[in-house]
Amino acid sequence: MKKGKKLYEGKAKIIYATNDKNLVIQYFKDDATAFNNQKKTTIEGKGVLNNRISEHILSNLSQIGIKNHLVKRLNMREQIIKLVEIIPIEFIVRNVATGSITKRLGIEDGTVLKEPLIEYCLKDDKLGDPLIAEEHIIAFDWASKNEIDRIKKMILRINDFMIGMFRGVGIKLIDFKLEFGRLKSNGKQEVILADEISPDTCRLWDSITDKKLDKDRFRKDLGDLIPAYTEVAKRLGILHEQSNVSAVNVTKLSSVKRKKK
Repeated sequence: MKKGKKLYEGKAKIIYATNDKNLVIQYFKDDATAFNNQKKTTIEGKGVLNNRISEHILSNLSQIGIKNHLVKRLNMREQIIKLVEIIPIEFIVRNVATGSITKRLGIEDGTVLKEPLIEYCLKDDKLGDPLIAEEHIIAFDWASKNEIDRIKKMILRINDFMIGMFRGVGIKLIDFKLEFGRLKSNGKQEVILADEISPDTCRLWDSITDKKLDKDRFRKDLGDLIPAYTEVAKRLGILHEQSNVSAVNVTKLSSVKRKKK
C-alpha cells in the first residue's frame, strides 16, 4: 500500500492518505505531551510501544464484537486503519477516582467507584478540552441520542473486557479515554471505536504496589515512562525478554535520553 500526503497531525499521531480512499496510515510519534500541550518532550521508542499495545488491545476487542478502525499493523510505528469521521468528543471512563476529577469535586484520590463513570469532553485544544454534558452533545449536534446510546453500550463492554484483561496480568485499569468515529459502508453509516488504546490513554496501576505504568509518569515526573510501557507490553505477552521493539532493544529503551523541545 502506497503512503500518500499527510492528512492530519495530532499530538501523538500522524495520519497519511493511501491509494485506497477508505484506508489511511496512522503513524505513532514519540512526542509526549501533558496539561493541554503545556508540557512536552520527545521520548524515543514511545510510539513503537503504543503501536504494539494498541494493536493488541484493538485486535482483542474485535474478537469480542467491538468494531474498530484497525485493519492491521504495517510495521513498528504504523497501522493501516479505516478512514472515519471522528466524533469530536473524548469519552472518559473512570473506575477509580484520580486525576482531574479529584481536584474538581474534592474526591479522595484512589476512591473506587461503585460503577463505571462516563464523562464527556469536547475535543478542542484551544478550549482545553472542556467537560460537557450529554445534553450539550445532542444540542449542538456533535452526535445523536441514538449514537450516544450505542457508544455507551460499547464503552461498558470495552471496560468490562479491559478490566479483566489487565487484572489477569496484575494491573488495575483506573480510567481511560476513548474516541469513536462514523464509518460509511455500502450506503450505511455506523459508529465504531477509533484512535488508540495504550498507556498514553489509560491510567494503569500495578495491582499490588499501585505503581503507575502510564503517562502519569511523565505528567508527574515519576521517572522514565519507557520501562513502564515496556512492562505493560511484556505482561500482555506482546514483548519477550529478547525481543526488539524497534531498531533499538528493550534494554536500550530503558535508558532512553529525553530530548526537550
